Amino acid sequence: MRAVRLKLEQELVNYKVPTSFQLKETYPLPPYSTVIGMIHSLCGFEEYREMKVSIQGKYLSKVNDLYTRYEFKPEMTYEEGRHQLNTNGFGIGRGVATAELLTEVELLIHIIPEEQSLVEEIEKALICPREFPSLGRREDLVVIKEVKIVNISNKILEDDIELENNYIAFIPETMIENASIVLKGATPGIENRGTKFILNKNYELTNYGTAKKPKVFRKWKKVQVLYSSQIVAVEDESILVDDDENIIFAV
Repeated sequence: MRAVRLKLEQELVNYKVPTSFQLKETYPLPPYSTVIGMIHSLCGFEEYREMKVSIQGKYLSKVNDLYTRYEFKPEMTYEEGRHQLNTNGFGIGRGVATAELLTEVELLIHIIPEEQSLVEEIEKALICPREFPSLGRREDLVVIKEVKIVNISNKILEDDIELENNYIAFIPETMIENASIVLKGATPGIENRGTKFILNKNYELTNYGTAKKPKVFRKWKKVQVLYSSQIVAVEDESILVDDDENIIFAV
């Protein structure tokens, strides 16, 4: 099995939590849907291509930034004193809101397409992108430090492998449950130290209306992961690694 390995850097970025509004909160690493969306956009895929993704990395700190926020409702008539903008008789509110940003982000991402013939196509799209790539918001540009095709193997480890560079990862539940991964520094009595996230991966368009009056919404496939640090792959356990023995947290 082969994968495309990416090493990315970003200076300031927001991986928006969908349920955050007053403060636009960010995930500590990009969720799977965000990474998959970037790959599909750069490759020009017009339909979903099944793939597994492994995400790990780190950031330096968090800061808050102000941005202009617009609010409107369908068919809301403009009212002077209430709305700041008049658009053909419709009222739009304009104000200031706050976004949470991560600084100096480093990412190590593995893309494992189910259709292995796509590996070279993905690699080419990342080496010669059709536009400057972004991950997160449109303005969150990515500096690509490495694009490399690597082999993924299921290996029984002769020694422990620990994540380098103080990296943190989204760990699939199965890797915790089968004890192939342990977390150093856990408080006695607490087995799974970290933060649980339920993250979007991919979606299907589902019609909740009728054939004459369709109401089409995205139905998301979600995955549950543990976000944690000080991650160790345990000796004598079977685990996915790449050519350089980077641990693969594939979902």
